[in-house]
Amino acid sequence: MGDRLMRSIEDSVVAVDVDDVIKMASRRRAVGVAAIQRKQETQAKFNAKGEQMASEQLQMFSKQLEEFATRLEQFAHRHRDEIRKNSQFRRHFQEMCASVGVDPLASGRGFWAEKLGFGDFYYELAVQIVEVCLSTNHCNGGIMTVEEIRNRLMRSRSRTRKETITTDDILRSVDKLKVLGSGFELVPLGGGRFLVQSVPGELSMDHSRVLQLAEDAAYITKELIIDRLRWDEQRAQSVLDHLVKEGLAWIDEQATDTIQYWVPSLFLQQHCHSSSNTSVSESIHSMSVY
Repeated sequence: MGDRLMRSIEDSVVAVDVDDVIKMASRRRAVGVAAIQRKQETQAKFNAKGEQMASEQLQMFSKQLEEFATRLEQFAHRHRDEIRKNSQFRRHFQEMCASVGVDPLASGRGFWAEKLGFGDFYYELAVQIVEVCLSTNHCNGGIMTVEEIRNRLMRSRSRTRKETITTDDILRSVDKLKVLGSGFELVPLGGGRFLVQSVPGELSMDHSRVLQLAEDAAYITKELIIDRLRWDEQRAQSVLDHLVKEGLAWIDEQATDTIQYWVPSLFLQQHCHSSSNTSVSESIHSMSVY
């Protein structure tokens, strides 16, 4: 009797313990699921708020950009003549446009050409650059320094108009000539200096380095290339032969014991600055090369 009673009590205790464990586990699961749901709801609210703030910020930036563009057009129209005539003012205006991603030359003959005439300035300048380059191709092989182009343009403009031209104006105009295809390229010399190549054909890095080396004296020798650039003789001669073949360099065999390769465009830049009346033929004749 006593044994039966004890077993009954033990069974009841076990049953109670199992039920309690099941209930506690269920409560824990409920708490875990609820926590996950609350976390997901909170994250969704954060995401929605973030998207709302991003949208509002984008709208604000768009509105500010539209307002700035409107004021930029008003400013350009109000200072139209000064932009065209004052080179420094024109450059600052270009920089101001670039700061907000506006390219006055990329809009074709739209607002800037019709309302401001700003595009026309660069279109006309580009045409004049082409004329200068083509008229001198026979003596310089299709390569001129930006400074020489500027000097020629200023001499021709001094008789007809008072607009000044800067190196920056020429670089921008030549860059826009790329739409015509191969034929007009800027060849960097280093230090912010450039040559303008007006004939089809791409100059390699070797060609550019040799032209850069020739900039100071306007001529180069094979020995100087080998010494300064640490090239072997075959590499140096190959570059020189190419420059001569393309008309970019002329051979002078009478000056010294070594052969000199003169770059006409660099020579003209050095020897034409002293007199605005010096002609191309006079400068070339003074070189005494053949």
